[in-house]
Amino acid sequence: MHSTSDDSTNSPGGGKLRLPYRSLADMFTHVCSAWADRPMLEGMGVSLTYGEIDRMAAAFSSYLINVLGMRKGDRIAMVMPNIIQMPVAIIASLRAGLTVVNVNPQYTSREMHYQLLDAGVTAVVILENFAGRLAEIMDYTLVRHVVVARIGDMRGRASAFFLNKINYLVHRTGEGLRNLRTFRTFRQALKLGQSSPADMVHPDSGDIAFLQYTGGTTGIPKGAILTHANLLSNIEQTLLEYGSILEEGRERIMSALPLYHVFALTINFLLTSRIGGCSCLIVDPRKIPALVRSIRSFRPTVITGVNTLFNALTFSPDFPSIDFSTLKLVVGGGCAVQKAVAERWQKITGTFILEGYGMTECSPLVCVGPADQKIYTGNIGRPVSYTEVRIVDPEGKEITAMNEPGELWIRGPQVCRGYWYRDADTRGSFTDGWFHSGDIGVWLENRFIRLVDRKKDMILVSGFNVYPNEIEEVIATNSKVVEAAAIGVRDPGSGERVKVFVVRKDPGLTSQELTEFCQKYLAHYKIPKYVEFVDSLPKSNVGKILRNRLREMEREKEREKDRRNINA
Repeated sequence: MHSTSDDSTNSPGGGKLRLPYRSLADMFTHVCSAWADRPMLEGMGVSLTYGEIDRMAAAFSSYLINVLGMRKGDRIAMVMPNIIQMPVAIIASLRAGLTVVNVNPQYTSREMHYQLLDAGVTAVVILENFAGRLAEIMDYTLVRHVVVARIGDMRGRASAFFLNKINYLVHRTGEGLRNLRTFRTFRQALKLGQSSPADMVHPDSGDIAFLQYTGGTTGIPKGAILTHANLLSNIEQTLLEYGSILEEGRERIMSALPLYHVFALTINFLLTSRIGGCSCLIVDPRKIPALVRSIRSFRPTVITGVNTLFNALTFSPDFPSIDFSTLKLVVGGGCAVQKAVAERWQKITGTFILEGYGMTECSPLVCVGPADQKIYTGNIGRPVSYTEVRIVDPEGKEITAMNEPGELWIRGPQVCRGYWYRDADTRGSFTDGWFHSGDIGVWLENRFIRLVDRKKDMILVSGFNVYPNEIEEVIATNSKVVEAAAIGVRDPGSGERVKVFVVRKDPGLTSQELTEFCQKYLAHYKIPKYVEFVDSLPKSNVGKILRNRLREMEREKEREKDRRNINA
């Protein structure tokens, strides 16, 4: 069904990965024509076809070019959860030759200011709920144009009365538009664009499509430079792995993960559009009962998620009653899927969670489990086509032996060209085209890889390396536990000792009972010395547990303890 193109990318092995499109803009032009009458996006009771999305994107692109005067290479930020306006604005921006900067709408004004200024953003599309934060910092950025989306803007099966009521309630109770000096609404922008049609700019494969910022969990967020070729390559690499399962024009994918995260951006939006599928957008996946109802009514063929999302769903009392007969592919990413979670999921749904591994800098997919895998293995599979992975020791020497841990280095057409205006960081993370992932892994049989942990999360106990994932995996098998996180804390005798933060399912669970449980499965130096029960764990926008936040909390406790000792 797809068009042909002369564009290709070099493979590390010397071959070329053939790209069917010159750019993502060309891809969307083709698929919106080929699948014009098929549903493309659903959400909030609205269902829109590829043809309808195409017309809205064309109008918004004209608005960006003719009304705002934006030019190829200008940066435009998306500050929205999973609402239909976001993919419309992304398609339009790519057609205008712009570079898209995805911003987590949950960011504080300080965090938003950093990213907008760092990327040199001049235009922002933002959901009304979060416009107050933009108003606080807009004068201290390069932003000159603001388009405000309202959650009830779209039309479809939902009534105009219902959608207007949503807009009214948000306007009254949300941050709204207070103090935002100048803006246009999304509807106004579409109307102005319709009256001033513009030609598509036709970006090249090497142009920057996205500045995708790293999560900042290991330092200051950096903008990974993702070109059209990077993302097109990763789409085709994914199809080479799962093309035997995915049917063009027939897939229905559940999009609970936010599209501003690279995993959902590539798989749930770009790849799904490439094959003419329909994506169901979930605004707030933390509302598990509502998510369960959406899964029940949408009847997806594909679900993507992270461990914490799968975990929460399996504990939902209504989840087991869903008819899963249409579900054929479930992919876990973001962090390791724990065995206990995978087994509960398979028991309830009858489907297996295939694990993938990726990085923002890699568009993101690097490794996947084989499509015919049916049992939990705990590994991340093998590198996708046209991708090389090395495991290296601290001196940069390649490790070829099995089960010997080292850092994963990655090279392939999906790997970004570096970080936006951060030459030192780029030099420190790239060597001759190899990206240093910061993740620790080991080779298994058949060149499969098992991920051990993040290099910076490793705990050093009396000279022994302890990896938090292993401890968390063991604790997750305890039926009285919902989830847990392990970190290293200062210890005068051994340098560091293990501390775990645990969310209990059974309030009667004690620290002694949990310690005795761990003794059955872990070496003595890995057994948690400290156990703290908490109501919840800090998580990223996609549900990844933020160990760095827990470490900072512990460091603050240590500093306070030191201050008290000095004053005593």
